[in-house]
Amino acid sequence: MKGKLICCLVLFLGLELQFAGAEPEAALRKLAYSGPIIDVHLHTTPPLSAAGKPNPVTGRKGASTAQELCDATLTACRDYKIVRAVLNAHPGTAEPWIKADPKRFLVAPMVLNTDAQPVLQIELLRAQLKSGEATMLGELMTQYAGLRPDAEVLEPYWKLAEELDVPVTIHTGTSFPGTAHAGYPRFRLSLGNPMLLEEVLVRHPKLRVWIAHGGQPWTQETFALMSQYQQVYMDISTICWIGGPRGRPAFHAFLQEAIKRGLGRRIMFGSDQMAWPDAIGLAIEGVDSAEFLTADQKRDIFYANAVRFLRLQEPLQ
Repeated sequence: MKGKLICCLVLFLGLELQFAGAEPEAALRKLAYSGPIIDVHLHTTPPLSAAGKPNPVTGRKGASTAQELCDATLTACRDYKIVRAVLNAHPGTAEPWIKADPKRFLVAPMVLNTDAQPVLQIELLRAQLKSGEATMLGELMTQYAGLRPDAEVLEPYWKLAEELDVPVTIHTGTSFPGTAHAGYPRFRLSLGNPMLLEEVLVRHPKLRVWIAHGGQPWTQETFALMSQYQQVYMDISTICWIGGPRGRPAFHAFLQEAIKRGLGRRIMFGSDQMAWPDAIGLAIEGVDSAEFLTADQKRDIFYANAVRFLRLQEPLQ
């Protein structure tokens, strides 16, 4: 996750960062949507590339430590009625979050390092999933590891996820400029294309998978993949807030096109707060400000789609 700088998704929607200083506190902004929210894309530790650095949209300093990130993120979850949230967690990093609020958080272990080596062995992962210690597989950073999703090293994890009927999320899209020369020599832009998932989906027809960041900049590929493979969902993390208010027209155009394509019930809200808990409020506002969305469509994106896909038991409180 060190490579997930705030500028990582700017390029693929043409969004414009704002460095004009801090905006008003996001948690105090008035929203049209007042229902429950599920955030399917949080992280337990701030990436080194963002830790302690200012959020480029708000100017607020990012969390420097995992505990600081946990405390501030939990506050934002409570402020915004985020009733459940998925934690992408490297081994050993989720415990403080679960201890702080055991009902709210769902653990999704991150099983792959950017050196393409598994960090969680398959039998240990199986045990965690069966015991309920883990609920799903966390964000697979295959692109950073220089791997296609159908690489041999990942096959046991896809197979296990299908066998136990647990969902998986995978990073798709792009990253910050020069990633391959900034500590991630295995990174390849071309490996972010969601269409590379197709062989996995053919091999594992019962696999539940969602692609992170809306697959941007591969818009048409994302829509085509989701239209062909009905078990594929997407989250709109980062792309819903990265550009601030000036970037919303591009994000809204993408979201509106997805709705027109009949994909509205397979879009899930996610923030990808990285080191910036205030991004959660920005992300919610990014969706809430889409005037073309009906009340039912907002509820689907913020809540109902995740309940269905993650097979959560209601009522969620």
